[in-house]
Amino acid sequence: MRVTRTPQPTATAPPEWVNGAAGIEEIVALGGSSRFRVDSVHFAPGARTAWHRHPLGQVLHVTAGTGLVQCRGGEVHTIRTGDTVHIAPGEWH
Repeated sequence: MRVTRTPQPTATAPPEWVNGAAGIEEIVALGGSSRFRVDSVHFAPGARTAWHRHPLGQVLHVTAGTGLVQCRGGEVHTIRTGDTVHIAPGEWH
């Protein structure tokens, strides 16, 4: 198997997704019938996502910095470099 990667430019996250400034860089998107993708998302201080959910769930892995994560109705958790968060399918966060 040979794997190659063409780096994708960082795109600005749309305002309906984020309050504040954030950039999204595509790392992996398999395409075809696969819904698997990996993105690197960088948030400016104070930026946050709008409430949203993913039909298949989401995994967040913090590569740098500190942030907050919350599922609707749940407590707020501080996340730091090296932390991984698993969000259940359909759960608002």
